[in-house]
Amino acid sequence: MKKWSLYHLIITVLSLPLISAVGVGGWELSIPTTTATRSSSNLRVREGSPFKIAIFADLHFGEDTWTDWGPRQDVNSVNVMSTVLDSETPDFVVYLGDVVTADNIAIQNASLFWDKAISPTRDRGIPWSTLFGNHDDASFVWPLDWFSSSGIPPVCCPASDDGCAFRGTTRLELIQEEMKSSNGLSHSMIGPKELWPSVSNYVLLVESSDHSKPPVALLYFLDSGGGSYPEVISNAQVEWFKTKSNRLNPDLRIPELIFWHIPSKAYKKVAPRLWIIKPCVGSINKEKVAAQEAENGMMKVLENRSSVKAVFVGHNHGLDWCCPYKNKLWLCFARHTGYGGYGNWPRGSRILEITEMPFRIKSWIRMEDGSVHSAVNLTYD
Repeated sequence: MKKWSLYHLIITVLSLPLISAVGVGGWELSIPTTTATRSSSNLRVREGSPFKIAIFADLHFGEDTWTDWGPRQDVNSVNVMSTVLDSETPDFVVYLGDVVTADNIAIQNASLFWDKAISPTRDRGIPWSTLFGNHDDASFVWPLDWFSSSGIPPVCCPASDDGCAFRGTTRLELIQEEMKSSNGLSHSMIGPKELWPSVSNYVLLVESSDHSKPPVALLYFLDSGGGSYPEVISNAQVEWFKTKSNRLNPDLRIPELIFWHIPSKAYKKVAPRLWIIKPCVGSINKEKVAAQEAENGMMKVLENRSSVKAVFVGHNHGLDWCCPYKNKLWLCFARHTGYGGYGNWPRGSRILEITEMPFRIKSWIRMEDGSVHSAVNLTYD
């Protein structure tokens, strides 16, 4: 058997709609990735062109919808994404969590706001994927200013079984609704049921423009929790990643990129103290790293895989740097893209560019005003 035919076998297995690997030596019957399952869940490099990814982080759609301010912020966020998409014309978009602020959405169907956040990408026919942050399925919190001095809410709750207890929209419901309205462009997947309530755990292949060559990269998405459960990468997720990555990339020849929302504690170890100086690259360092509660050895697993080139997170709106971790991989923040959420720093998007021959990963930040800064090479020669 020719070497490249093994990769074709891997691609075929990944494309099967009903079966996915879970645990050591186990298999599960999982939910199809779309209502009309795609023939392939993989991405492909265009011949003669690099593969470009735009990351949209912390959009926070749906805030203060009962005011004039809230809807204006969503419009502003759409404008940021539109500017980035038209300037960079990416091949793929990653929504890096906190797409909506569910704890500020006073309806049960937060998918309406999720759909608005996806619309600039979908309307341009660009494929995308999403993962969850700590605000995406949080329970609605009643604003204190909704209550009069007498303690009686000025707006009556509609008659329903739940009364005023809005349960919100679950992770599973959000991703299912996204898939239904994606026009086949969503590459998001419902992860193995054994990992629930951690839902957005999956892997995508970026295939070569040459069918006879192995994949260019593997993109791993992990749900770092928050909202309906603790902010952690669980032991089960770590084992899932080890099993999945060892099966797909046993010889570590395929470069791997990792995406999750909340930074691990390793980010605290490499964080610039005041100013961003080499080897770190970035433009803002305005707050302390707000890390996960636990990552259960996940960083050690990544550190021991020479194929892992970088980890990308959001969550901290006032950080946009990339720093090397133990001279083995890069730890990067995205740029706060949305006008929702805290902070008044200018908005933008981290861009990734993967070149096939020779293999390179470059990154920079594209701002709302069109400017570009913080270019960095994320591959070690």
